[in-house]
Amino acid sequence: MIKLDNITVGYGKRPVLKGVTAQIHEGVLTALMGPNGCGKTTLLRTMGGLLQPAEGCVFLDNTPIGQIGARALARQIAYVRQHAQTDFDFSAFETVLMGRNPYQHRLQNESQADWDIVEHCMRQTSTWHLRFAKPDQMSGGELQRVMIARALAQDTPLLLMDEPVSNLDIAHQLEIMHLLRTLGKTVVIVLHDLNLALRFCDDLLLLHEGVLLFHGNVSDGLTPERIQTVYGVSTHREGGHIIFDY
Repeated sequence: MIKLDNITVGYGKRPVLKGVTAQIHEGVLTALMGPNGCGKTTLLRTMGGLLQPAEGCVFLDNTPIGQIGARALARQIAYVRQHAQTDFDFSAFETVLMGRNPYQHRLQNESQADWDIVEHCMRQTSTWHLRFAKPDQMSGGELQRVMIARALAQDTPLLLMDEPVSNLDIAHQLEIMHLLRTLGKTVVIVLHDLNLALRFCDDLLLLHEGVLLFHGNVSDGLTPERIQTVYGVSTHREGGHIIFDY
């Protein structure tokens, strides 16, 4: 369980998030949504302990996240960045294997169990055939799925994912969303596709101008009125889908 208590975050003197309070329950797949620049990535990074709020506190299982050591936190939270990238010329298998680092002691080699976990996670994300490929040999979508596999290999109860399906084709978007839906983990995922959120997610965090406009059931949150307020577009519901009115 992760709790946000009156979070205010900014860069310099400019506040990006203002007074955000929410509680994410165990095992829930939560969509984090809102227009560009509304603070989604900032909120996700704050939830992961990567940014320190100017006001308020983030609690992980009732412990302030700032009081949790880096290794212990890495066993609790895995983070997938918005833009998949790696600074080193490692193979896809080696990249996913890095997800096992929080469980390694200094100078300790990976075990067969670690290798088995990596293979399982790569097969889950349809990247096992890429295990020998280097970053410059993969497409953006393939590299994104490798990074998702690395986060899964980290074997944490909480996944924070910043637009993990944005570079994927439709088939792989559905595959990854279905996988996240069935993992049984607590997942907070930044999405732009309203219908993906409606189909796969349980809850919704909807940001508007740095304020949490709605937190609750995703179907209740994505009403035509709120979509109009947040995105400035007209929509209606039809057959369980959100249809845009042009």
